[in-house]
Amino acid sequence: MKDAAPTEHVIKMYAKREEIYPREAKGRYATLRWACVWLTQLVFYGLPWLQWNGRQAVLFDLGARKFHIFGLVLWPQDFIYLAALLIISAYLLFLVTAVAGRVWCGFACPQTVYTEVFMWIERKIEGARSARIRLDRQPWSVEKVAKKAAKHLAWGAVALWTGITFVGYFTPIDTLLASIAVLALGPWEAFWVLFYSFATYGNAGWLREQVCKYMCPYARFQSAMFDKDTLIVTYDSERGEPRGARTGKQPATPKGDCIDCNMCVQVCPTGIDIRNGLQYECIGCAACVDACNSVMDKVGLPPGLIRYSTEHAMQQRWSARAITARVLRPRVLIYTSLLGLIVFAFFTSLAMRTPLKMDVIRDRGAMGREVDDGAIENVYRLQVMNTSEKAHTFRITVAGIDSIRLESPQDVRIEGASTRAVPVLVRIDHATGKRGSNPIAFAIEAVDDAGLRVEEKAVFLVPK
Repeated sequence: MKDAAPTEHVIKMYAKREEIYPREAKGRYATLRWACVWLTQLVFYGLPWLQWNGRQAVLFDLGARKFHIFGLVLWPQDFIYLAALLIISAYLLFLVTAVAGRVWCGFACPQTVYTEVFMWIERKIEGARSARIRLDRQPWSVEKVAKKAAKHLAWGAVALWTGITFVGYFTPIDTLLASIAVLALGPWEAFWVLFYSFATYGNAGWLREQVCKYMCPYARFQSAMFDKDTLIVTYDSERGEPRGARTGKQPATPKGDCIDCNMCVQVCPTGIDIRNGLQYECIGCAACVDACNSVMDKVGLPPGLIRYSTEHAMQQRWSARAITARVLRPRVLIYTSLLGLIVFAFFTSLAMRTPLKMDVIRDRGAMGREVDDGAIENVYRLQVMNTSEKAHTFRITVAGIDSIRLESPQDVRIEGASTRAVPVLVRIDHATGKRGSNPIAFAIEAVDDAGLRVEEKAVFLVPK
């Protein structure tokens, strides 16, 4: 008898994406999610239109190398504040994740927000979940073409306005719209408007859950920030199992509270079944919580079969008070302390920041030289930066050597949020100061504001 031929198995390295048709969820968390959508988008779309002292309130002017944030003007020398903001954002994300899991992803992440907006447009044009499934499965017709075209045009309009708004943070929004109106948009502005529009359209309209599952690194390293006291969306298997539909007659085998309606799967934007336990694809949006609670209400069972809880709470059947008591654990306290210290240092530094900067540059083309009356003269250029919004008249002084004096004008006026190079001539009397380099210091002080003063060290050269 011959041996049977070996069976061949084909292993696919890439599985074709299965289209997800999320059902609309209604409930407390859906309302909270839409509140986050409105809040974030009112801020994003509205900030470029706010005015402050006759200019755009928030403008990152890369050409002029100035960042305007309401009354604050930041220059390239203030890069440390950007680094501090990034550190604060990172620690805030760590803290929120340690306490409440991926609530950022589920409620405020731009990918979630724009996906929610695009799905709302899709529902308004193509209908509810079942209608969208039927539309995609039916052959092409005039109705299908019209609905698909209307949906993509609406998506494109939202994406284009999003791209224009994004660029409006770097180019004044009124100037940008005027350039678009006369088709005179600069190449870089045009590139970023189209790029950001395409990214919004592609991510929120087409990729959707794939961004969260495969492209976002946060899903991959979230487990390093989770512990067994982190709030996550959980399924109470002890209460829900065994699953099964309920009938009028009491079944011989007791059933759990889960009626296996699959509503939790149908509303999930990433298409997972939360009843299988914690999965990295879960973004913590709690749509399954709203769906399950509505089903429990209809069948006359208490809510909370799927809910926000922790692993310890599920294992030990903790109450809400016990869960809250575990919030202040060492990891959370460390994150909170570090975040508090950095935020305190950040705002203290901003409050104590002097809106005046000065750099002293010696004229290297003319070293120390002797002039007609025997005095020794050095030439400098003071790069003065007035980072406040108000114009000031500044007085320049110099000290460090007996008889040292300024031969150039001592007062200079500098407009708000501007910089100016001020050439100065400095002289000392003959036989004053030692040969070679002598330490001196320039000071500049606002005539109309006694507290606005900076000092910089320099070197005065006496010929040997």
